[in-house]
Amino acid sequence: MTIVELNTLMQDMESDRIERTISFREDKLGPAVCAFANDLPNHRQAGYLLMGVDDKTGQPAGITIGDEELQKIGNIRSNGNVLPQPYMTVSPVFHLVGGDVVVITVHPAEKRIATARTFDEQSALGSKLQDLSMDTFTLSYLPSAVDAETLAENGRTPKEQLASLGFYDLIRDQCTYAGLLMFGNNPRSFLKGAYLQYVKFDSPEMDVESKRAEKEFSGPLVAVLKNLDDFVQVIIVKQKSVRRNGAGFQETTLYNYPSWALRELLMNAVMHRDYESNAPIYLYEFSDRIEIINPGGLYGDARPENFPEASDYRNPIIAAAMKNLGYVNRFNFGVKNAQKKLRENGNPEAKFELGLQTKFSVNIPVNPNWLE
Repeated sequence: MTIVELNTLMQDMESDRIERTISFREDKLGPAVCAFANDLPNHRQAGYLLMGVDDKTGQPAGITIGDEELQKIGNIRSNGNVLPQPYMTVSPVFHLVGGDVVVITVHPAEKRIATARTFDEQSALGSKLQDLSMDTFTLSYLPSAVDAETLAENGRTPKEQLASLGFYDLIRDQCTYAGLLMFGNNPRSFLKGAYLQYVKFDSPEMDVESKRAEKEFSGPLVAVLKNLDDFVQVIIVKQKSVRRNGAGFQETTLYNYPSWALRELLMNAVMHRDYESNAPIYLYEFSDRIEIINPGGLYGDARPENFPEASDYRNPIIAAAMKNLGYVNRFNFGVKNAQKKLRENGNPEAKFELGLQTKFSVNIPVNPNWLE
């Protein structure tokens, strides 16, 4: 960006593709970047955040922009709070007479879909809009992803709405794999491994004779996630009353597993799995533990030596959708919080097999008091 282009942007006080701010706080920058990336007005052009410019005058606000401020800008792209990761560029610092200015250029999501780098962003060959349940998208998902005021003013077509959130490729006129996984009428017609298999054994071994129950979870993730959440709460997690030692007739409630920890580790498997694999996610319940095995090992920046401190997103659009639906929170804290909940319930910590190349496995021991 040249100084002439910068001056043109600063002087344009009417465009809704330009926002001026002196705040480098994440709660200010994140929503602005997200809004430009979603491009709900359908400009199909970049949006500009003018950092260090007074919103009322359009002139430099007299601030100094250093490494700390630039780091905050970089965090917006990489900390996982804006997903899929926005396609944005940051200009050098312009040292103007009235103060420093930096320009963040945010490109609309369609451009990122056209140059998709992750599997869930790619378009599915042969797919069409009719392969998606638009009722599921508009009624179950859209209100959680876009505020009511914006929806009321939004005159976009269904394809444009889907595309703005990463679920449709307007250029190829095809669904993305994320769209099929989240809202597909039959996701497995495109992705054979898009399901979860549950099996319960009344023994510590995978013994066919001890198998007591099995269930398959398949269909659009909007429905599957809800079913899994309910299944953990109602079927897997159990409780019983036990006498407290030295407390007479007083009883306390004992749980075999903390529901929050199971839910978090299971949702992580759905979010991070490799959907190109024909294998499902396996959820095995043994008499002394639960095992969750999903296709795809550690991804990107996440490695055995830095897990769980570091995280990366094999499926950034799926991750964003699950966050909008309330099934995951700030991603880097999930595993650590799950371990904390296990300890608080009396369970040993979960054990992860991190050296596997094609799959990821977690072993969750039952509360030993439950077996007594």
